[in-house]
Amino acid sequence: MSDTEVEGLLRRLAPRVLGAVVRRFGNFDTAEDAVQEALLAAATQWPAEGLPESPRGWLITVASRRLTDLLRGEQARRRREDAVRALPEQTGPTEDADDTLVLLFLCCHPALSPASQIALTLRAVGGLSTAEIARAFLVPEATMTRRITRAKQSIKASGIPFRMPPEQSKRLGAVLHVIYLVFNEGYATTSGPSLHRVELSAEAIRLGRIVHTLLPDDSEVAGLLALMLLTDARRAARTDTNGELVPMADQDRSRWNAADIEEGVALITDALPKGPVGPYQLQAAIAAVHDEAPTAAETDWPQIVALYGLLLNLSDNPIVSLNHAVAVAMAEGPLAGLELLGELEADERIAEDHRLYAVRAHLLELDGKDTVAREAYLAAAERTTSLPKQRYLHARAARLSALPAAPPTAPDRE
Repeated sequence: MSDTEVEGLLRRLAPRVLGAVVRRFGNFDTAEDAVQEALLAAATQWPAEGLPESPRGWLITVASRRLTDLLRGEQARRRREDAVRALPEQTGPTEDADDTLVLLFLCCHPALSPASQIALTLRAVGGLSTAEIARAFLVPEATMTRRITRAKQSIKASGIPFRMPPEQSKRLGAVLHVIYLVFNEGYATTSGPSLHRVELSAEAIRLGRIVHTLLPDDSEVAGLLALMLLTDARRAARTDTNGELVPMADQDRSRWNAADIEEGVALITDALPKGPVGPYQLQAAIAAVHDEAPTAAETDWPQIVALYGLLLNLSDNPIVSLNHAVAVAMAEGPLAGLELLGELEADERIAEDHRLYAVRAHLLELDGKDTVAREAYLAAAERTTSLPKQRYLHARAARLSALPAAPPTAPDRE
């Protein structure tokens, strides 16, 4: 078995092993250290010696032995050694699956900040190293180490038991939100030189598949997975050969991932009738309308407007309102969309967001007001920290005047 194949297997096994060890021994922080040592041992030994008969059982046994050493104490050692000997017989497939879900709930405990929830989820469930997470979010590794350490200490201090929380439905919302945040940061990176961070969006989809496998009858879980698949299906066409942003209307739809679209459409088609309908299902339905349109001109904008109307009833989110304004503009004309944008200007949550300025610029351009559109494009470029988006917005502004496109500058770092 190659090193790459072993690495993939270990990444899939890591949350299941950690969940099993935490459930039996408690002490999340120490258990994670022990599991990491077991994973390192496997990465070293398995490519040379071959896979053990039960890779998961091997990892649980090695991690548990290491944990026993770390916890010390003769009486504790005897109890834990007895538990280690019984592990292979006690860990069945259903229990194993439950452990992964409980681990997700634990990492997304509402006592933790969203940043800590994301970091801990990627570390414990995603199997990413601290260095990988730090690179993905453009922070120093030492900063991410402190963030993860504080999160684990918070869990330890809270005395949270390793079991399914009684408020499962509320905690599931936090789990789905964290997965969605990870996906968004991967698909539409908020800062830096790249438009995508494929490893993050791929990890979010993998986590979504895990939760959907464990909770196959939950419509919002299916909706989130469908939304991510239908959105990520367009990724290859979202940039040109030079890595520059290509808006959806100009994308080569033959480059969209047909298999992901088919899977996403099937998921949302199955989920919607089950109810209740939630925001992830509605967003997935909107994405499906976009993906199923043969061309941009054939997009069913009235249907998208109706879906955004339903979504607005469920969510007081300015980005939803912004997207609704775009849909209205495409269905009824730019003036109708600009009227709705005027209402958003008073919302401090989005008033200075580059997306509001970019949408205003686009609608002004559609309405033939090139001078003010150019100013809005430049204002949008000043407000984004994504270099590809800066270049795109400067290029749009340059098209509306005789001036050359201004080169983007790297954002100031605090």
